[in-house]
Amino acid sequence: MKAEMNGNTATASGAFVSASSKGSDQSKTFEMVLTAMFLAIILLMAYVPFLGYIPLVGINCTIIHIPVILGALFLGPKKGGFLGFVFGLTSFLNNTLRPATASAFVFSPVISYGQFGAAGALKSTFICFVPRILVGIVPFFVYVLVRKKVNKQIALAIAGFSGAFTNTLLVMGSIFLLYRDAYAIALGKPAEVLVSVIMGIVTFNGTVESALAAFIVTVIGLVLVKIKLNGNNVTMKAETAAGK
Repeated sequence: MKAEMNGNTATASGAFVSASSKGSDQSKTFEMVLTAMFLAIILLMAYVPFLGYIPLVGINCTIIHIPVILGALFLGPKKGGFLGFVFGLTSFLNNTLRPATASAFVFSPVISYGQFGAAGALKSTFICFVPRILVGIVPFFVYVLVRKKVNKQIALAIAGFSGAFTNTLLVMGSIFLLYRDAYAIALGKPAEVLVSVIMGIVTFNGTVESALAAFIVTVIGLVLVKIKLNGNNVTMKAETAAGK
């Protein structure tokens, strides 16, 4: 009898381990698929004209941060940061190989090296990559913070808004701090009015991009969490980190 019970226990235990292992494998596979999907969307947006980068006066308006934000929420800050790096890389390549605005040097260490030397290359590398990497990190922690007080829909909207605004604020703020005079010359404006110009870009571009990101991230996020994986709905890593 005891041997039979032990056998049944071992069988049940083995079945549980097998099911748990299967669920873990499916979860890892889903993460890989989601990472590849977000990566493909970033590249598609970057290289289809006027889809991801929309040239305006002195700067490009962009929506490429949206898959980066979603990556941060569903895959965590590490993979989100990686997607943000890819976002920055597409910006570097676009502004180096096919500059569409007078301020392309701001995002191209290659062009800025030719104009301003090694110091210029370092400045442009910072502007091109650091804000974009943070777009893949900041929304995760914003979601975790606000989710404790609001529902999932509102938390998604706030996280989406924060990711887009992080990009606009840090990029334009860095341009003002690191390239004030050169950027003013590129725009054909006096340096003393540059604060007003940058504030206008942050206010207009930042508000439009952030509001759009809040809406799209919320809609797509709510769709993705309804996907079934091993009989259960997919859970965002940010949602798990928030204790929900």
